[in-house]
Amino acid sequence: MTGIDYSRQTTVITGASSGIGAAFARELARRGSDVVLVARRLDRLEALASELRTAHGIRATPVALDLSMPRAGRTLAADLAERGIAVTGLVNNAGFGTDNAFHEEDPERLTDEINVDVANLVDITRAFIDPLRAAGTGILVNVASMAAYSPTPGMAVYAASKAFVLSFTEALWSESRGTGLRVLSLAPGLTRTEFFDTLSGGTYKGSYQTAEQVVRTALRVLDRGRRPSVQSGRLNAFAVTLPRLFTRRRTVLIGQALARRSGAARVNGPVAQPG
Repeated sequence: MTGIDYSRQTTVITGASSGIGAAFARELARRGSDVVLVARRLDRLEALASELRTAHGIRATPVALDLSMPRAGRTLAADLAERGIAVTGLVNNAGFGTDNAFHEEDPERLTDEINVDVANLVDITRAFIDPLRAAGTGILVNVASMAAYSPTPGMAVYAASKAFVLSFTEALWSESRGTGLRVLSLAPGLTRTEFFDTLSGGTYKGSYQTAEQVVRTALRVLDRGRRPSVQSGRLNAFAVTLPRLFTRRRTVLIGQALARRSGAARVNGPVAQPG
C-alpha cells in the first residue's frame, strides 16, 4: 500500500486536549489534515486549535464534549453536520482508568469509565463509520493499551475495557478491508502524559515513551496498511507474546505481581487521561 495523503483529510480526535490526543493533532496537522479537536476542556482545545492554524494553515475546530454522557457519538455527528464538516478520519483516544481494587471503586466512577472507554468509543465509531468507509482514504485509530493483552488486578475495569477496544478494532479492520479505510488498534505502554500525573501513590516504574513516539508508531503502521493492531515500543511488542506461554491462572498472578512491583497496588485514587 502507498502512504496516506492527509492533505485532503478531516480527522476527528477525541481526548485532544493533552497527551497522545494532542500529539496526534499536531502530527496530523503537520501532514496537512484538518482536525476536529474533542474534549471537555474548551480552553485547552481553543489554544491548540489556534496553534495548529498558525503553524500549518489547516482548519482546526474545537468541540467541547463530555464523553461520559450517553450517546456522545450521535451528539458529535449532529454538531459537525450542522457546521458542514465532512469527516474522513477518526482517532478515538479519549479514555481514563481507575487504579484500585474493584470492590473499593466508586460505582459512578466505574460507569463513567465504561461510558468513555467503551460505550462512547463504539457510539462515536458507529456515528462516523459510514462516511469513513465512503471516503475510502482516511484512518480509524482506536487507542487501546498494553493492559488490553492480559487481566490487570488493581485496574480490572480499565484492562477489560481496553481488551474490548482491541478485539472490536481488529474486527473492524477485517470488515473494512477493500474499502480504502485503514483501521488500527494502538496499544501504548508507559507514556509521558497526564494519565499518570494524577496518581496519588506515585508514578509507575518502568521505561516511558513520549506521546510523539507513540503517534509516530501508529502513523508508520497505517502508512503500510497491513496490520490490525500495534504495540508502541519493541519491548511491548515482545511482551504481548508472553501470555501465550502460560495458563490463564498464571497470567493473572503474573499481572498481580507486576502491578505490585510497578506501584499500582499502592495507588488509592483514580487515574485519569484528561479529555
